[in-house]
Amino acid sequence: MPAPKIKTAAFLANLPLFRELAAGEIERLAAGTTEAHVPRGTVLFSRGDPCTGFHLVVYGRVKLLVMSPQGGEKVVEIINPGFSFGEAVMFMERPYVVTAETLADSMLLHVSRDVVFEGLARDPRFARRMLAGLSRRLHGLVSDVESYSLKSGTERVIGYLLHTEGEPAGEGAHRVALPVAKAVLASRLNLTPEHFSRVLHELAEQGLIGIDGRNIEIRDLDRLRAYGN
Repeated sequence: MPAPKIKTAAFLANLPLFRELAAGEIERLAAGTTEAHVPRGTVLFSRGDPCTGFHLVVYGRVKLLVMSPQGGEKVVEIINPGFSFGEAVMFMERPYVVTAETLADSMLLHVSRDVVFEGLARDPRFARRMLAGLSRRLHGLVSDVESYSLKSGTERVIGYLLHTEGEPAGEGAHRVALPVAKAVLASRLNLTPEHFSRVLHELAEQGLIGIDGRNIEIRDLDRLRAYGN
């Protein structure tokens, strides 16, 4: 049974990137947008492929990665629902510098470069929104470099757990479900899978967390914060 189609214009209008645009501008963007339902493990594009627009994740997850000459994989970013990727390369009008692969069955929207460039020419608010989105991504990359350079592996793991959305699990406790496989998350944090697992087990031995597969229970948020400082 085919997956149901979404109302593209309505979805675009609810994204922070497009929220200030007039209805007519949203409709023009929607006319240049294509919808794709993609199974887990699909390579959307590879490094060196031409860029014809940018993508938005409706549901599912996408990892952006680079490969070493030895065949090792480094996850650069994990794109969650409601977020976009590919804008910077689109503006540069150059080939992709990363590979994109789905981490789960996903629904994606592809907004064509031509319709974006036409929108930028018509509405300066759209240009400001696009610049703000690119600036946030740059800020995130700078934060990543700072983290890799100045923080230990334990500090990186604790920072991730503290900043990942979860749910209360009793007084002072919190429960987090890791959204992706531990090996993928380790690569995102610039750690080996072994180092990542070792940090989790050390935190568990200290009584700071409990581990049940991908489910992590933070038993005392204040103690975990203090341990990471």
